[in-house]
Amino acid sequence: MTDPLIDPLQRKQQLRTEASARRRAQAGKDRLSREICGKLAALPEYLAAATVLFYVGVRDEVRTRPFLETACGAKRIVVPYCVGPRLELFHIESLAELDVGGFGLWEPKAELRPRADRRVAVAQLDLIVVPGVAFDGRGGRLGHGQGYYDRLLRQTGPDTPTVAVAFQCQLFAEVPMLPHDVFMRKILTETAVYPPAPPTPG
Repeated sequence: MTDPLIDPLQRKQQLRTEASARRRAQAGKDRLSREICGKLAALPEYLAAATVLFYVGVRDEVRTRPFLETACGAKRIVVPYCVGPRLELFHIESLAELDVGGFGLWEPKAELRPRADRRVAVAQLDLIVVPGVAFDGRGGRLGHGQGYYDRLLRQTGPDTPTVAVAFQCQLFAEVPMLPHDVFMRKILTETAVYPPAPPTPG
């Protein structure tokens, strides 16, 4: 359990530092990322979705780019990009439409963004695949502290599935969740799905 004497914001920063170090040290990220993305592809929520919001993995995150190469031909794939304090959403048809943008993230090329036919509203999303730094077994999520995804997720309807993908080393007993933080519907790692499904009656 979280120490009640530690300020939640201080505890969040401690967890970010520890989780980032764990993730950096994680061996076999390519293999584990393939396993995690394979689990994602088999999820009923993914199979049922027509329009999916994905993040494009960078640095030590779960590596989603190889999966997206295939997904672009099977689903309507949407990626976010930063505009001031918010995320805008863009439908990509191939990874060739991406370029390195703010914070070193892969985002739609600037010359494509004005295309009205590629803009996507939050209400059109059938599934949101979310990155993060640290998680817990309740579905708690800790991001980088800028609040981009929390602001976006608060705009979604209660029936829009949110699935985070992470390495098992990013899981902690508990991450502090403040009133503006958003719990994940599911978290997928190479070894488990959180929160665990309730036992089947009988």
